[in-house]
Amino acid sequence: IFLFFFLSFHTGIFAYLNYNVPRTRHEILCMLVKGLQRLEYRGYDSAGVAVDGGNDKNWEKNFKTIKLIKKRGKVKALEEEINKQVDLDMEVKFECHVGIAHTRWATHGEPNFVNSHPHRSEKKNEFLVIHNGIITNYKDLKKFLESKGYEFESETDTEVIPKLIKYMYDNRESDEISFSTLVERVTQQLEGAFALVFKSVHFPGQAVGTRSVAIIEHTKRVIFLEDDDVAAVVDGRLSIHRITRSASDNPSRAIQTLQMELQEIMKGNFSSFMQKEISEQPESVVNTMRGRVNFDDYTVVLGGLMDHIKEIRRCRRLIVIGCGTSYHAGIATRQVLEELSELPVMVELSSDFLDRNTPVFRDDVCFFISQSGETADTLLALRYCKGRGALTVGITNTVGSSISRETDCGVHINAGPEIGVASTKAYTSQFVAMVMFSLMMCDDRLSMQQRRREIIDGLRVLQDQIRQVLELNNQIQVLAQELVRERSLLVMGRGYNYATCLEGALKIKEITYMHSEGILAGELKHGPLALVDKMMPVIMIVVKDPTYVKCQNALQQVVARQGHPILICERNDEESTKHAYRTIEIPHTQDCLQGILSVIPLQLLSLHLAILRGYDVDFPRNLAKSVTVE
Repeated sequence: IFLFFFLSFHTGIFAYLNYNVPRTRHEILCMLVKGLQRLEYRGYDSAGVAVDGGNDKNWEKNFKTIKLIKKRGKVKALEEEINKQVDLDMEVKFECHVGIAHTRWATHGEPNFVNSHPHRSEKKNEFLVIHNGIITNYKDLKKFLESKGYEFESETDTEVIPKLIKYMYDNRESDEISFSTLVERVTQQLEGAFALVFKSVHFPGQAVGTRSVAIIEHTKRVIFLEDDDVAAVVDGRLSIHRITRSASDNPSRAIQTLQMELQEIMKGNFSSFMQKEISEQPESVVNTMRGRVNFDDYTVVLGGLMDHIKEIRRCRRLIVIGCGTSYHAGIATRQVLEELSELPVMVELSSDFLDRNTPVFRDDVCFFISQSGETADTLLALRYCKGRGALTVGITNTVGSSISRETDCGVHINAGPEIGVASTKAYTSQFVAMVMFSLMMCDDRLSMQQRRREIIDGLRVLQDQIRQVLELNNQIQVLAQELVRERSLLVMGRGYNYATCLEGALKIKEITYMHSEGILAGELKHGPLALVDKMMPVIMIVVKDPTYVKCQNALQQVVARQGHPILICERNDEESTKHAYRTIEIPHTQDCLQGILSVIPLQLLSLHLAILRGYDVDFPRNLAKSVTVE
């Protein structure tokens, strides 16, 4: 029997248990390392594993000690450290064994050996834990444990957890206490957002964890845990129960099947995941629309919203909430959402939304956009809105994520796995999902039918138009070579393309480490124009939409200040190109969809700038894929 825990929070947790299936220590360690390699896309700065120590041929005697191996740096460095372990017999076979592994991204304490996971209860390694998320009351717990004589070796919030379970074990009322009971008691004392897996010499062959999903390479059958769930594996059997239970709780947890192949999360022939994901956008936007947009009869059906669509149409306002790229997807589609729903639309940054204690009412509908579905600030905003009685809608790319489970209804964007930290295809799929929702909101309004048909016709050819933009890759690579030595870059536009400026500037910041700023062209005279001179690169988005004349005026102002504008414009726009230093010409589409085509050149530009600067585009410094702490 094989059991896997893969907890997808801020970094990567992986645990492997084999029961009545003999495995050598070498095979177990290879499995743990391979599990961590599958999680490398999340961003991390150190890694570690814990396995049973000892070299006795009677494998059960080896449960008495646990070997910790940890290393700063990449999983490759950890693998090399494992190969250096001369005190471990790699050919010892275990009929039953639990191994735990972790990749850490530093939040408390610098990346080093003692701050890396797994963390231990004391030097004998009686209890070990791997943890994702954050423990907000760790200082109080640490003070209590120190008063009981426990000594701390790290700067992390995590270390309180193994020491707390050691305290619970030392003060147990009976020798018959179970591992899962101890974990429950510990969990009840912790505050914050966290996912955990425990291992102990006192409970050999047992693993206890929270929030588990699966590794595609080994299984497609998964169980998604809910908050307060504790999962324990004893004698090869999995049991799940809740720390706190109300009468309305459903005690069962359905086994689900993931429809995702391993090759989907591998690079294939691409040099980076980011390059692969940019190139996948013709397919990913189609997958977002698949089964939802009928191009023959111009209908749009989002099945995940059908039970609530009448309630949504009766609401008094829409609030769209997200962070980073997801926030930009809200900005990008606000205008079409206002136009087609005829409702006021607020677009909010999750953290600012919470800081302001924003008024939310029962007749509001709140959208929560998140690629991972685990974004901490967005999840807290969701709970805030639910507490005030608003209807909640999730827009996520991750089945079984916290946001997808806690919202009243939602849309899965079906973009496929996005590994690169800098989001690309998830952004365009979020964009399309919000446009589809806008179309569904006005399907019964006669005055909107012509506009609906034009937008749906635009969606019909979107795949081919994205392919045409991707064919500009070589041209954009040449442009990147001209800009690679620049220290700052302005990206300017307005209307539907203001969000493109914000998202393009964010991409450049994320992976090239250049200063870049997205500027609303209408604000040019109110300050940003002071930055423009012959030395400042300015990218301007000028397309033939209702803001075209105004963008032309902004272009003239840049040229008048000796600026050298690089234009993203439509083909055959001679009026704009005669003033441009360089041009990137993209196809024409409906105004509300143009942002999908205009953002791709900026994605490619950021990719090539980062490569030319010698940076790892998939793992930008100081960032992680899923931000699950505030």
